[in-house]
Amino acid sequence: MKKLFLILTLAMMVVSSAMAQNNYDRAHTLKIYTWNDYTDMDLIPEFEEWYEKMTGEPVHIVYQTFDINEYMLTEIEEGHEDYDVVCPSEYIIERMIKKGLLTKIDTNFVEGVTNNLHNTAPFIKNLMRQMSDSVDVLDYVSPYVWGTTGFLYNSAFVDKEEVKSWGALLNPRFKGQIYIKDAFRDGYSVLIQYAKRKEIAAGTADRQQLACDLTAENLQAVEDVLKEAKPQIAGWEAAFGKERMCQGKVWLNLTWSGDAAWAIDEQDEGVDLQYIVPEEGTNAWMDAYVIPIYAKNPKAGAYFINFLNTGDHAVRNMNASGYVSCVGVPEVLEAMQDSAYDYVDASYFFGPEASHVRLNHVLYPDKSVIDHTILMHDAGSEAEALVEMWSRAKGDYLTWKMIVFEIVVFGALIFFLIWRRWQMHRRRQMRRERLKQLNDIASAKA
Repeated sequence: MKKLFLILTLAMMVVSSAMAQNNYDRAHTLKIYTWNDYTDMDLIPEFEEWYEKMTGEPVHIVYQTFDINEYMLTEIEEGHEDYDVVCPSEYIIERMIKKGLLTKIDTNFVEGVTNNLHNTAPFIKNLMRQMSDSVDVLDYVSPYVWGTTGFLYNSAFVDKEEVKSWGALLNPRFKGQIYIKDAFRDGYSVLIQYAKRKEIAAGTADRQQLACDLTAENLQAVEDVLKEAKPQIAGWEAAFGKERMCQGKVWLNLTWSGDAAWAIDEQDEGVDLQYIVPEEGTNAWMDAYVIPIYAKNPKAGAYFINFLNTGDHAVRNMNASGYVSCVGVPEVLEAMQDSAYDYVDASYFFGPEASHVRLNHVLYPDKSVIDHTILMHDAGSEAEALVEMWSRAKGDYLTWKMIVFEIVVFGALIFFLIWRRWQMHRRRQMRRERLKQLNDIASAKA
């Protein structure tokens, strides 16, 4: 059924795309496919104007968004969609490189255009190069935004010392007060570091290798942690966790730094949210711009990617989206410093001059945190076993409260659909009666 849905979705997208292409000149069109709310949209017309000024060629941007990596990949791999620039996540990029779906970003720009692709922070470059031993990933990839996974907690109920370890999930004091981000790769990659913390400390296990080795033993170790955490978990969330935290509805959320930053900015009066990365270690998630092999305008795509990599444009995109840019130039460092923040060592990102600077630690963790950070990789053929483990763990949490909640939601949806159909039927009936009245009046006049 899922495969059929993907095929039908792809077919509709292909037909829609074919119809849309009749409305513009493809040779002078730049098709961008990215996540929603990732760009300062004022930059779009600015790029079009700048590109024509620099190259003498007009360009029109068609800007489209997706919300699931796998659907985007299916469109390109199976449907050969001709997007010029797309923004997949790190594990999908790794898969696209293995399958030969990416082309190099051409940096042979015209005179007067500076190559900004080297503006990526050293830490990000090192992580990206872990994706392949056969090619230099940075020839094909321009990192865009990044973040970590940690705990968002309400300091009115949770002490910082209680959440310095992922073991906080097992604390009986937090019974029914924890949401977990429903993201199996992120969840596995951090909880395996907790489950194997003794081996890591002893030097008999490597955290990065553990994240890549989805053996039955490792999967079971993470599943055991989740089963032990069962009484504390209020639910699994994809997007609503940050809002519930803002409202003070739960105390703790295993989530992404981007969601945490948003929640801290939007928290209700009287709620004091904080973010921490547990000491066992975390993962770095990343989205990056690439040019697929089916692109029709890779030249404009390369110019667009390069355009986004200036310090000024990176800051503007950060302010517009709330996500942290992978650009590590002095202009970004200057713009992000604020005396309201504590000092952090951000030398890993901005260089030696940032070893003692006031930055938001949610966005730029201290180097001590980064030293225990790993990169998530494509699970490949082992992905199914990982999904099955995660599904089993989630299935164990169907408490009577959650079942009642789902029944209520489902019932409300059914009621809404029935009510809507009744309203439509009523409106049709009223239109028929009105039409009959008009016909009767016309007949009488005749």
